[in-house]
Amino acid sequence: MTTLLEVDNLSKQFRGLRAVSNVSFSVPEGAIVALIGPNGAGKTTTFNLIAGVMPPNEGEVRLAGRRLTGLRPDQVCAAGVGRTFQLVKPFGDLSVEDNVLVGALHRRPRIADARRHAVQVLELLELGPKRHQIARGLTLPERKRLEVARALATEPRILLLDEVMAGLRPTETDRLVEVLRDLNRDTGMTILLIEHVMRAVMALSSRVVVLDHGVRISEGAPAEVVADPKVIEVYLGSALESGEEGSGP
Repeated sequence: MTTLLEVDNLSKQFRGLRAVSNVSFSVPEGAIVALIGPNGAGKTTTFNLIAGVMPPNEGEVRLAGRRLTGLRPDQVCAAGVGRTFQLVKPFGDLSVEDNVLVGALHRRPRIADARRHAVQVLELLELGPKRHQIARGLTLPERKRLEVARALATEPRILLLDEVMAGLRPTETDRLVEVLRDLNRDTGMTILLIEHVMRAVMALSSRVVVLDHGVRISEGAPAEVVADPKVIEVYLGSALESGEEGSGP
């Protein structure tokens, strides 16, 4: 596979705290790669560095060979990176369709064209019947899918999904896994996801990168990573102790 996203020796320090330390990995075009690790491992900081929310102290990010480091978030989006956020915050007083329309206008300045694209994206995320509903009235699973739809409407080359399964029941998780798998299969969308729900990680990803205290401690196929003693010690073991075994493979 051709490499689409390259993360090369990224480091970020906040005063005395080194949140990300020399992290490197790549995402092949058309693949689904998971970024996992305990809370505070540096996962969301890595997403923020990729998306241009903050500059790294060291290292760089490249998309299809183009250097993204130093670009503003809107420029990173224009280059082809779409992302979601852990806390979903739709425009509550707008309709579901108009929420997605905002993203679609990024590349389609004509309202009619952008609206047609927004409706297509909503159908992909199984939100078509809700398109005229006010966004604040959606259920949590629907708001999660709306968050994905808003990012997807910007027509990215890679989609960064930050804990889109968090707070969902197992049946809701399984349905969203199916939606994302279909999206990847039918459109070829490349996906990099942060996720704690291991049933989703195992079902979706072809490769897993594990961070702990800002350092990459493991990388490989899902079955290899979950059998890695270091990963079991710092992450999977603590997840089981905290009662997350229902999220396991």
